[in-house]
Amino acid sequence: MSDIEKVKKLRELTGAGFKDCNLAIKESDGDIDKAIEILRVKGISKASKKMSRDAKEGVIAVSENAKQISLIEVNCETDFVAKNDDFVNFVKELSDLNNNVNSNVGELKKSKMANGQSVEENLVALIAKIGEKITIGKTKTLSNEGAVKSKYLHTIVKDNLAKLAVAVSLETSDNSDVVKNFGKQLSMHIAASSPLALDQDSIDQSIIDKEQELVTEELNKMSKFKEENALLSQAWVMEPKKKVQDIIKELSIPNLKIKEFVRFKIGE
Repeated sequence: MSDIEKVKKLRELTGAGFKDCNLAIKESDGDIDKAIEILRVKGISKASKKMSRDAKEGVIAVSENAKQISLIEVNCETDFVAKNDDFVNFVKELSDLNNNVNSNVGELKKSKMANGQSVEENLVALIAKIGEKITIGKTKTLSNEGAVKSKYLHTIVKDNLAKLAVAVSLETSDNSDVVKNFGKQLSMHIAASSPLALDQDSIDQSIIDKEQELVTEELNKMSKFKEENALLSQAWVMEPKKKVQDIIKELSIPNLKIKEFVRFKIGE
């Protein structure tokens, strides 16, 4: 096998660029296995150099099964890479694995992907191949036990990948179209209104303290801040004169509650 054929073979095996493969073949005296190891080490080196850069683009991926639904944020440096096939395929597989491990990032990074390598190893290889910083961001899994789930994806990149995604879990034994339609509308409301918590008492204290510093002389503004940022007391997007809690009452479905929700948006 000529060196050119070895370079071609190495590219097929690793996905690395021609220049890197050519140098690795020369450095390994034509030994493809040694060349693969050289590229792996160089890939780690390249990846570590890129980790100091900002990665504010990317996608939110959503995966679900009968038991649960999960969201995962994967960041990169440019929107161009967020639409790259290698990046998209990696994130789609990563999203399914994330749902399997209940959004446990430590466990996720050790999980084996379809090629037999771990998520962490594949991530390093992808950074080296694409040439951008790529990071795993926020993750969250909602259980479907005793609940009706709903989701909404906004600005879809491809299939289950988007720039903004919402998942909602409604606690109810009613699985009617009325409940499903409300879940869909509620997901869209959350996407548009970006609530910080389910109710006013659940808003993180650090956020309250920070806001308090800005409105020390106007207590009514603090009350308004809590009202506008708690899901149940927000004005319903589809009918702003009513609050979300009013819409739930009007449905007249016994024991219907919003169990939990998650909203991820790239750049936030």
